Amino acid sequence: MSTSSRGTPGPAGRRVRRWVTAAAALLGLAVTAAVVQTAGPARSVAPARTLTVATWNMCGVRQWNCADTGGQAAKRHGIEALATRSGARAVLLQEACAADVRAARTALGRAWHSAFHAYTWRDGAGRRTTVRCAGAGRGAAGIAILSAHPLSRVASLPARQPSVGLQRGILCASVAAHDVRLCNAHLSPAGSDLAHPGWELRDDQMRTLVSAVPRGRTVYGGDLNTAPPGPGGPSSWVWPSAPYTVHRECDQASGRSRAGRTTHTSGHKLDYLFTGLPRVRCTVRDTGVSDHMALLVGVRTG
Repeated sequence: MSTSSRGTPGPAGRRVRRWVTAAAALLGLAVTAAVVQTAGPARSVAPARTLTVATWNMCGVRQWNCADTGGQAAKRHGIEALATRSGARAVLLQEACAADVRAARTALGRAWHSAFHAYTWRDGAGRRTTVRCAGAGRGAAGIAILSAHPLSRVASLPARQPSVGLQRGILCASVAAHDVRLCNAHLSPAGSDLAHPGWELRDDQMRTLVSAVPRGRTVYGGDLNTAPPGPGGPSSWVWPSAPYTVHRECDQASGRSRAGRTTHTSGHKLDYLFTGLPRVRCTVRDTGVSDHMALLVGVRTG
């Protein structure tokens, strides 16, 4: 599921999809999956003036072409290294297994907290089933937020999803210790709706994501499964206006810039972190156990 976007329809395709929006809503395409939150003690240490947030598609679902990227222990150590070696105090994860998230949270200590949103599969009859990670005891596959501070206002956002196929999601939570809202998204690449392969969903999903975050004190992103907007980009039209303008991307050099370093082994940038807070650093880190690089942004919070 870590593919780059290809064959995205242009505005004409968008108009066709708009025509069916009402009917699609009747099919129940907007899904709110159950959110599981695990927390340590309610107390936390006084925050520093900066917060480092990481996003990482950990390629933890072995049956999704991830069998050669490392086992369960390697995935868990990859998460832990983002916190212990790279200094991340919040980590947004995609293609994660619930058991790996729990193990990493436990290893990092009782001060760490987590929230999890499971992927679901919707078949042609409208039945939804939770996607499970291959391997005994790995649990559900999904997206997660890990935090060194308590999480509050945890919510899974009801964004449009494929009528038939894999339903990913958007998970948000607040870190009151820094007064920051975090949102972790894994968007649907082109062709994700098996019943309607010409439908584009990322524009609706991005609007849902951006509308959920405040103007200023926010960090949001994840695996957006699309290239940055730019002249001639076939999927540039899916981007709303707020990213890169109201907010700034981790790797954004200037107000006009839309470039960023590669985050996927295909040579594309697919992973993003946007913020309304002042940025103090941006790092791309190869964990060695995924087809995605980890992206880390440091923001000034006080």
